[in-house]
Amino acid sequence: MRFFKVIFWTLWRIWFYIMMAIPIIVMFPLLFISSLKEEWYPHFFRLARVWAKFTLYASGFYYTVERETKLQKRKSYMFVANHTSMTDIMLMLAVVRNPFVFVGKMELAKIPLFGYFYKRTCILVDRSSSKSRMAVFERAQKRLNSGLGICIFPEGGVPSDETIVLDEFKDGAFRLAIEHQISIVPLTFADNKKRFSYTFYSGSPGIMRVKMHEPIPTLGKELSDKKEIKDATRTVIYHQLLKFNA
Repeated sequence: MRFFKVIFWTLWRIWFYIMMAIPIIVMFPLLFISSLKEEWYPHFFRLARVWAKFTLYASGFYYTVERETKLQKRKSYMFVANHTSMTDIMLMLAVVRNPFVFVGKMELAKIPLFGYFYKRTCILVDRSSSKSRMAVFERAQKRLNSGLGICIFPEGGVPSDETIVLDEFKDGAFRLAIEHQISIVPLTFADNKKRFSYTFYSGSPGIMRVKMHEPIPTLGKELSDKKEIKDATRTVIYHQLLKFNA
């Protein structure tokens, strides 16, 4: 039985990466043109949402979203979520309609095709470099000033121990949100670890449940309130994960 599972996982993982590549190849001219100028990014974002939805559905995933609130159009938000899978990127793009830019690790820029556009359109950070981390704030400020939102996975990476329900949060997302006085929108991804974790021989097609929580305001808050807001955000996501798992 294990032998057949290994064959299925191997073929399915290969299929997933093929499904990632196909829309990028088909839409390459449009993706390339829309990534040439920062003011054209909203067009790139719409194409990226098509890519994300195609990849998820073609790989056998379907998602449901429970929204506690309706986000305002043309308003910048800080989007944060738990991080357990490569599919977190696709799912975030699929469920959030307000254009945003990812802040992510440089390693993903090495992925063929995907990495090319990831490097051109996202804010990359080398977490081992304090200079790189500071540069993130300057680039994020420029994007926020142009009316875009920001998305950060505040755990700072996927925990190597998959028994961890939710790792501790880093400060970056909350510092940015306070400095720019933008609301934080927590999202809880219930099933991504079970569906497509970083363990190669694991996962299965199926449902991906999402809960988009009420925005947490930062208006009038100062950097001294950062820990309080960070802990409040983590508590919202953690309790929702416990509800999903129950």
